[in-house]
Amino acid sequence: MNPSTDLRTLETPALLLERARMDYNILRMQSQVSALGCRLRPHVKTSKSWPVVRAQIDAGAASITVSTLKEAEQFHAAGVRDILYAVALAPNKIAHALDLRARGCDLAVIVDSVASASAVAEACNGTGSRLPTLIEVDSDGHRSGVKPGDPVLVEIGCVLHAAGCLAGVMTHAGGSYDLDTPGALQAMAAQERDAVLACAAALRTARLPCERVSVGSTPTALSATDLPGVTEVRAGVYVFFDLVMAGIGVCAQDDIALSVLTSVIGHQADKGWIIVDAGWMAMSRDRGTAKQKVDHGYGAICSVDGRPLPALWMGAANQEHGIVSMRDGSCPSDLPGRYPIGTLLRVLPNHACATAAQYDAYRVVEGLSIVDTWPRFSGW
Repeated sequence: MNPSTDLRTLETPALLLERARMDYNILRMQSQVSALGCRLRPHVKTSKSWPVVRAQIDAGAASITVSTLKEAEQFHAAGVRDILYAVALAPNKIAHALDLRARGCDLAVIVDSVASASAVAEACNGTGSRLPTLIEVDSDGHRSGVKPGDPVLVEIGCVLHAAGCLAGVMTHAGGSYDLDTPGALQAMAAQERDAVLACAAALRTARLPCERVSVGSTPTALSATDLPGVTEVRAGVYVFFDLVMAGIGVCAQDDIALSVLTSVIGHQADKGWIIVDAGWMAMSRDRGTAKQKVDHGYGAICSVDGRPLPALWMGAANQEHGIVSMRDGSCPSDLPGRYPIGTLLRVLPNHACATAAQYDAYRVVEGLSIVDTWPRFSGW
């Protein structure tokens, strides 16, 4: 694409990616994890785009985490070999996972039950294959996983080890998304670490192998102060950041690399509404900032050149219509004149993963210029 293409010529809504901010975010996380003596295994569900993942690999990441087997397919085809599928494996996906390994992908999977472990073991024993499997640990009560101290951990480990598939333990401190102070985040990072290390010790005490000890979330990865015994850190949304991460306090709003370009398409002057063509289909329905100190509605409003406009917010949205209004509820009579039909605005996302999922490409920008277009994919 012509590097001089002006982003103001784009049809809207369009997904914009500021390369300089992304590169800084990548370097920041890579430096943090390297300083902790661990490998970084980026979670690529955020971008689902090879140019983004290549930038992470160029910065030092040798392996990746995925949330779908389609991601594993796509990135293995691009040349990535070491991949962790970090969603508890459903039995109907075991054949697909084994096929990926047969094609040279060093794929590992996770389970958190005896039933799932038994399905993996049965499939591997029946085919003479091996499928490295980590046991998911519940370190904070946020979602799935085996709680530290639960004897089922060793039972799962025995089932996997008998089939030659036990690879280690992993956890995700998703509860960190509910925190917003450095002290609380550091404590959560320590809790995440200690939970998974306790489970690794339990397996080893039972004379079971535990080669990999994996932790990760963007807030805990950036807040951890020491990770002895942990082999790898997984994090994803840091590559772009978003308003939820800014609300947690692990980035500034100026670090957010992703935004949606939108056009003013109408007004309801008596209500103080500016109507734009980016509704919840363009921004996603994720209202993750609603429970934070600052609720950004469906996204934070900026000028076309990225300057924050904190007096405005997208407090409501329909499928294709975003309703932008004054945050204080006022109805200035000159609002249609200040933001006439055709005015371009940018909207920062609450949740970068969810917003990016609505698009098939990133428009890579520097200032007001489009310097590249990077494809992304969706689906399972």
